Amino acid sequence: YRRSLAIKEKVYGSDHPSIATSLNNLALLLRAQSKYAEAEPLYRRSLAIREEKLGPDHPDVATSLNNLAGLLESQGKYAEAEPLYRRSLAILEEKLGPDHPLVATSLNNLAELLRAQGKYAEAEPLYRRSLAIKEKVYGSDHPSVALSLTNLAELLRAQGKYAEAEPLYRRSVAIWEEKLGSDHPQVATSLNNLAELLRAQGKYAEAEPLYRRSLAIKEKVYGSDHPSIATSLNNLALLLRAQSKYAEAEPLYRRSLAIREEKLGPDHPDVASSLNNLAALLESQGKYAETASFYRRALEICEKSLGADHPNTQIVRENYALLLAKMKASAS
Repeated sequence: YRRSLAIKEKVYGSDHPSIATSLNNLALLLRAQSKYAEAEPLYRRSLAIREEKLGPDHPDVATSLNNLAGLLESQGKYAEAEPLYRRSLAILEEKLGPDHPLVATSLNNLAELLRAQGKYAEAEPLYRRSLAIKEKVYGSDHPSVALSLTNLAELLRAQGKYAEAEPLYRRSVAIWEEKLGSDHPQVATSLNNLAELLRAQGKYAEAEPLYRRSLAIKEKVYGSDHPSIATSLNNLALLLRAQSKYAEAEPLYRRSLAIREEKLGPDHPDVASSLNNLAALLESQGKYAETASFYRRALEICEKSLGADHPNTQIVRENYALLLAKMKASAS
């Protein structure tokens, strides 16, 4: 990628549309490696070139806006990402029509961001419209349909609508396994999501082998320190904690936290989630001093990155307040 970019800059100059493509592709690679600080200026330069050379409403500008928004979202910068996603969607609807597959992708991406901010009512119609477009264009068993099924199911799960979510998850797993094979990373993600739903319903025996299979696939594909590994470790630890298997859960939580701090940065919402979960485990074992420091830091991150009224912020605040009350009662 870097050699290709250097050749193009030498031949075409620094602001040719072909340069924007190379910058975008290199940034995609860096983002996949969690090198967000390196990727961002490349995405921004690519966007600037495309806006200047192709015009502000070109579909390639929409692509650049979407990619930059995705990078910002990965870093928890939701307020910066949202207007970029919305502008990208508006361009694609105008230029390609309301039922184009790229419009479906854009709808899905914006819905994902809204879900991450707890804006469930805004997200659901976007997910459903995206799914409808994809089923119309691709048929019922395309991988892109599986992605939309998973994302809509995630939204329903977040609202406690488990009965609506489960058949969507199961249909998604079946599509991924059929189309991509049993050891594909997307299969791992889909297994994890189904396991999460089963855990939320107390179906621990069904959930655990799905979590472990998901983790094994991810470690095989990504190595031991990818952010996706942290998610699987965290979720398996949650399951073990729910069964009071504290000694098994704690090292998984700590490994998940270490990966997220290293790969996502110390102020990412996922770091707050890891801190909150580890704190809850320690609290269950009466380790209040360490618990308080983790809850306090998790709350600071949530308030900074998600805002004071986000559902996750409220959960952490309540957890911290309950701990402080418990410590006060214990001291007296």
